[in-house]
Amino acid sequence: MVYKMELADITEIGLDEVRFGPGTISFDKLHGNGNDFMLIDEIRSELVPESMKAAFAVRCCRRNFGVGADGVLFLVKSDRSDIGMRLFQPDGSEAEMCGNGIRCLAKYAWSAGYVGESFSVETLAGIIPVEVREVDGTFWARVEMGTPRFDRPSIPALGEGEVVMEAIGDAVVSAVNTGVPHAVIIVDDLDVSLKEIATPIRHCSLFPQGTNVNLVKVGSTLEIRTFERGVEGETFSCGTGAVASAAVARRLGLIGEEVLVETRGGPLIIYFEGEEAFMEGPAVTVFSGELSEEYQRSLWQEL
Repeated sequence: MVYKMELADITEIGLDEVRFGPGTISFDKLHGNGNDFMLIDEIRSELVPESMKAAFAVRCCRRNFGVGADGVLFLVKSDRSDIGMRLFQPDGSEAEMCGNGIRCLAKYAWSAGYVGESFSVETLAGIIPVEVREVDGTFWARVEMGTPRFDRPSIPALGEGEVVMEAIGDAVVSAVNTGVPHAVIIVDDLDVSLKEIATPIRHCSLFPQGTNVNLVKVGSTLEIRTFERGVEGETFSCGTGAVASAAVARRLGLIGEEVLVETRGGPLIIYFEGEEAFMEGPAVTVFSGELSEEYQRSLWQEL
């Protein structure tokens, strides 16, 4: 009884003084090959204040206490392209670009009528052209991923020359920037502890901004596993990681101009036209919802 009285007292304390954020926050949950995102549409108005976006992502990405996601996408206006994309990760960092995320954003924007079948998206990594279509009820996007950059300043990585087949501890690593930095390790077996291999490379002093880490098994297709910076763990799929893996394999003469990349969440088609990389793959809307008043109250109190 004493406990119940205390709980009731706690519940009543200060409700009139709670610092509420914006009104009801609607969102959509989407995934690209299992790489899942909470998407918030801020085309018409800002729903999450700029100063709170990072902390908002940290809390909402928690799978046991929030919506659960590999990141929070904000669809925003752009003065330089048709729409803009911002991505805040579970650790609160803002990513420059995300291949699976941009397909999810494209699906939402296309379904909402903001864009047609061909449009551009402004990201921190630059303006990204996208084409979308629906085939037999399945949404499909083609994304121009730009030219993979192997020079160290662009990755960024310390030192001179390219990071190609360079020893880091027990691993032989190649590095490239495909919108975000990626380390690629060619392996014979993917049935290993990705976290154990990836963690020291992700935090290696060679990469001043950190790096994502991909293990790649080369065959008729590329099979990959990716440890993502910002998520700080393995994701089912990583679009920029698939492009990075294909770019490194191509540079090493292991594949040609087109390859099927098998992620743990499904396949992506990666191909090259000259030095330009392209990615094709699906995106799926899981559900639409609203944050409850109860959750928002606790959220804004925390923030």
